Amino acid sequence: MAVRCRFENSSEVGVFARLTNSYCLVAIGGSANFYSAFEAELGNLIPIVYCSIAGTRLVGRLTVGNRHGLLVPMTTTDQELQHLRNSLPDSVAIQRVEERLSALGNVISCNDYVAIVHPDLDRETEEIIADVLKVEVFRQTVGDNVLTGTYSVMSNQGALVYPKTSLQDQDELSSLVQVPLVAGTVNRGSELIGAGLLVNDWIAFVGSDTTATEVSVIESVFRLQGHNTDDVVGGLRDALVDTYA
Repeated sequence: MAVRCRFENSSEVGVFARLTNSYCLVAIGGSANFYSAFEAELGNLIPIVYCSIAGTRLVGRLTVGNRHGLLVPMTTTDQELQHLRNSLPDSVAIQRVEERLSALGNVISCNDYVAIVHPDLDRETEEIIADVLKVEVFRQTVGDNVLTGTYSVMSNQGALVYPKTSLQDQDELSSLVQVPLVAGTVNRGSELIGAGLLVNDWIAFVGSDTTATEVSVIESVFRLQGHNTDDVVGGLRDALVDTYA
């Protein structure tokens, strides 16, 4: 299911946290309500790590990871890196990446098998992504956007991309990532999917501004409540008819 939450006064929960199938990183200094949402849903299943990256709380935008590994920018301090190593499962490889495009969460979108990355990423970074995250890497845009991690979110069950992605681009992306793919929004029409949504194979966290229709699309495409992806179109049509009737 999808859980609504907010970080202090922001609905952009994807900026302040990073969720995978084997761990969850959450920025330090948030409200008790924000943390309790994660602890209630994930506490008994995967480790929740409270951390900072490069002295900031932008944990979701600066890091990228999956169940195999976690990549952090070179600006991550030794102390932060040691804290992550101590807190994450031994099976998760952690590596600093020396990359000009250092907001890794904005330029890389991945699940446990595939990553779509900014076309201008260093060749060396591409090799590190493939090696540490154990994924196949594709240089790709989402619609006309090079910030693949900002404008798309993937799990092993499905993918959500920003609403102006053409059908041709959606088909192309879907064939690359090999999961059902739908265009949609979060936080009442926001196109910044990565900033407003965290998802793994069984749970999603969305910004508190996200509408019921947006939640139902998210739950359907990521198969969070036994939905079929075909339900998305029918559900949207019903919602629109209700709205304009």
